[in-house]
Amino acid sequence: MLKLNNLKNTKKERKGRKRVGRGIGSGMGKTCGRGEKGAGSRSGYKRRLGYEGGQFRLFMKLPIRGFSNARFRKVFDAINLGQIEKLYNDGDIVNEETLRQHGYINGKIVGVKVLGKGELTKKVTINVDAISSGARDKLQKAKIPFTVGEKE
Repeated sequence: MLKLNNLKNTKKERKGRKRVGRGIGSGMGKTCGRGEKGAGSRSGYKRRLGYEGGQFRLFMKLPIRGFSNARFRKVFDAINLGQIEKLYNDGDIVNEETLRQHGYINGKIVGVKVLGKGELTKKVTINVDAISSGARDKLQKAKIPFTVGEKE
């Protein structure tokens, strides 16, 4: 039975902070647990991940295995239908060039992809590199002309 006289503190006691540089008798005096000489003994030292003290690192000794297509994938700049609605007026052409003029794209890109978030009511012509299936359905229902993958 649980009584006040047999209660125990089950939590671990908090360990005190290591007080270094407080004399030889403390065990953490002089070099303060850092050893003699070398980068680890200096202030501002950060151990780099995988560093082995100048020895050739293990991950560099191991062979590179397998192949990944990640280096060759094409990442498109995406724009939603709702954003096209805000940026363009009736009769405008939506393509990479006009998106740059509107300040939506800058820098080097592979292509432009239209995504289906939002609604598009304005009658614009869309010339892009890719269109998601949701956006394609919405554009066909709204009878908005679009071409995919053709550069002008």
